[in-house]
Amino acid sequence: MVCVLGIEGSANKIGVGIIRDGVVLSNPRATFHAPPGEGFRPSETAQHHRQQILKILTKALKEAEIKQPEKEIDAIAFTKGPGMGAPLQVGAIVARSLSLSWNLPLIPVNHCIGHIEMGRLITGADNPVVLYVSGGNTQVISYSHYKYRVFGETIDIAVGNCLDRFARVVKLPNDPSPGYNIEQAAKRGCKLLDLPYTVKGMDVSFSGILSTIESKAPKLLASGEFTVEDLCFSLQASSFVLVYETVFAMLVEITERAMAHTGSTELLIVGGVGCNKRLQVLHKQFPLRCRDSQRP
Repeated sequence: MVCVLGIEGSANKIGVGIIRDGVVLSNPRATFHAPPGEGFRPSETAQHHRQQILKILTKALKEAEIKQPEKEIDAIAFTKGPGMGAPLQVGAIVARSLSLSWNLPLIPVNHCIGHIEMGRLITGADNPVVLYVSGGNTQVISYSHYKYRVFGETIDIAVGNCLDRFARVVKLPNDPSPGYNIEQAAKRGCKLLDLPYTVKGMDVSFSGILSTIESKAPKLLASGEFTVEDLCFSLQASSFVLVYETVFAMLVEITERAMAHTGSTELLIVGGVGCNKRLQVLHKQFPLRCRDSQRP
């Protein structure tokens, strides 16, 4: 049996997971929440991670019932990047310290590949086309000839970054996450604001949506013409029409190529934005064999 302890700290969340032969034994985490209207800064996020990492490590070992980690754990893994430099450094230093202290192999992990492989592990997907949507990434990916290859992606900002920055404009709280709070507020909205819809070949753009709603939101809210809930509804509808409905159409073409090239008949959605229930509902309507990397 192989047992690996992994540390993830690429953004505002720090976590320690222990897995044995594909079974998750523990996975505690802590999230840094900036005040409403603000994003999380690297230095403040790193300070949070330094304050939390040893508590989380202790909790992970306890939940996994690991008494002698140097004997029961086979390797230490950590997120090498991409991500925010200062927070990443915290996880890397702790991982290297554990590796040296316990005389265990050290395994650096690519953040993006980690998302995909975690999704494959949880769902059992074999060779899927991947829609990777998070705060820093929006990509359509497939594995071919020993490499992950990008079929389409955002040409400016990621969908998660678009949602986060909008949340700052309307002062939505960052706890538990801006995207989640937008999703909940959108359920109470009913008016749809016309926003730019930009698809360029196999790529998408979100900067126009963000700049439009940033410039219009203060006046619309002040006049009472739109509520915060209406703007959340408009942004989510436009974002996910763009990211998913359009990617839905894009994926028909992309998946045909991927199926011809790799034989894949599966679609896997990974990344933090994949937690959005609306996005999950849309992807479950996809006519192919779709997999959801988020646990029920």
